[in-house]
Amino acid sequence: MNLSIVISASIAIFLSVFFFPLFNSTYWLKWRASLIPSTKFGADLIVKNGVIFTSDPSFPFANSMAIRDGRILRIGNYSSLQDLSGYGTKELNLEGKVVVPGFIDSHVHLISAGLQMARVQVEGVNRKDEIVRRVKEAVLNAKRGSWILGGGWNNDLWGGELPMASWIDEVTPDNPVWLTRMDGHMGLANSVALKLAGVTNLTKDPNGGTIMQTADGEPTGLLIDAAMELILSWIPEVSVDERREAMLRASSFALTRGVTTVVDVGRYFPGSSVEHSWQDFSDVYQWADSSGKMKIRVCLFFPIESWSRLYGVIHRAGRALSNWIYLGGVKAFADGSLGSNSALFHEPYFDDPHNYGLQVVEFESLFNMTIASDLSGLQVAIHAIGDKATDLILDMYESVALKNGKRDRRFRIEHAQHLAPGTADRFGQQGIVASVQPDHLLDDADVAIRKLGVDRAQKGSYLFRSLLSSNALLALGSDWPVTSTYPLRAIRTAMNRIPPGWDTAWIPSERLSLNDALIAHTISAARACFRENEIGSLLTGKLADFVILSSDSWDEFATGGSTSVNATYVGGIQAYP
Repeated sequence: MNLSIVISASIAIFLSVFFFPLFNSTYWLKWRASLIPSTKFGADLIVKNGVIFTSDPSFPFANSMAIRDGRILRIGNYSSLQDLSGYGTKELNLEGKVVVPGFIDSHVHLISAGLQMARVQVEGVNRKDEIVRRVKEAVLNAKRGSWILGGGWNNDLWGGELPMASWIDEVTPDNPVWLTRMDGHMGLANSVALKLAGVTNLTKDPNGGTIMQTADGEPTGLLIDAAMELILSWIPEVSVDERREAMLRASSFALTRGVTTVVDVGRYFPGSSVEHSWQDFSDVYQWADSSGKMKIRVCLFFPIESWSRLYGVIHRAGRALSNWIYLGGVKAFADGSLGSNSALFHEPYFDDPHNYGLQVVEFESLFNMTIASDLSGLQVAIHAIGDKATDLILDMYESVALKNGKRDRRFRIEHAQHLAPGTADRFGQQGIVASVQPDHLLDDADVAIRKLGVDRAQKGSYLFRSLLSSNALLALGSDWPVTSTYPLRAIRTAMNRIPPGWDTAWIPSERLSLNDALIAHTISAARACFRENEIGSLLTGKLADFVILSSDSWDEFATGGSTSVNATYVGGIQAYP
């Protein structure tokens, strides 16, 4: 046979074998896709075979979703996503597990929570001697003269008696101590700290604060609200590295609980420096964002006293600095807390007949700052726990809205724990966000009855259903580190309302359904901070933040109380475990 014929035939066979598949359209598309990044053609990840709760009432459930570049590309049935599966697309089989949008914790102090995780832990302690033991242990591991810091104590757990400096003085002869109450509105200083700060029987109560005294007029060691600054101003400022570590520590923990976004109201409280929030913004959040270390998304609120400064930043850079940091608005305080007898009420405390609580800020000043903030387009959030404080803020919000004109402002009241008759309806009428923390009622049920009396406590405490029925925008949160961030527990608490040691619900008419509680921890929480176009639901175009739960069906999730977080995804990437 002619050699040239053999060579020609061989070449023809080789070319037909090599090139013929390229004329097949499927092969050609796959080959082309292999040369071009997969994000141009299909999904990065397809999540399938689950019970996906979207948080959108018009399309509540799906079984699959496709994700590309950190956002949801399409959601629906698995068959409807087949055309999005290309070269490099990964698939995650949920095997029937329930998926919900990433939880939004609507009220936290994130860096404070992270710092507290590394300090003396007295949360849940129900005996005086255990408080003393833990402080003593901390002293043994500390340098002489260094501050011993911690918090989380709740005197109601050991019968209500308030702690005193004398409890811990013997074990802390050379170290100043500061332990905050679990609500953050009261703290205990030992005698070394009182002496260092110059707090004596001659020291006057500051505006918006109280120095607790014995019958002889001597300081007990307890300081309430603005009076805490007398001690706090002597505590060395937390270093930048400590605050960065605290934020990362708290973020990692939040992910274990399915939290992908928090509304961080900062380390600010009455009497403290407004600079703390701004230092954390630049030293911690902007550092983490620019260095790629952010783990969860944050919506930041700043002290209302610095409204013009925030307006300037937003005017220059916008509200969304990135997919991680959103500048929410400004935060202020109207009163203190129930546990510290500083929440402001129309009627006096049942157990303290001459005490109506504390108005921690001068209202004319607050009114003027709110007008200016609102006129600048900033969202305003104000802490109010007692019924009088809430009514005062609602009146003020109404006046500001009339003065500044109609717009979508979404004024917020943080906590709204105890309401006067008819007040719940005003939230809906005025379009006010009720930012509430269900787990607080676990501690407050017995306390409210003791401090307010049965009738007032039963009629006006934690009125979740009434607020929702009034068309208020209900957003759930934790107030971490006051209570731990734990959305699944908060949802169950809102549904059941059964405090520890109780057999029945506290005010059962105020219970929420599972759907209502889930919505309040997802899409409504997003709306409450103007983020509904980005987060809070699992729909096409939204950021792919979602949580895989341990429940194998929706019925199991709805009826069982043991559901836990199996995995947390942020932007379509597994962040926990």
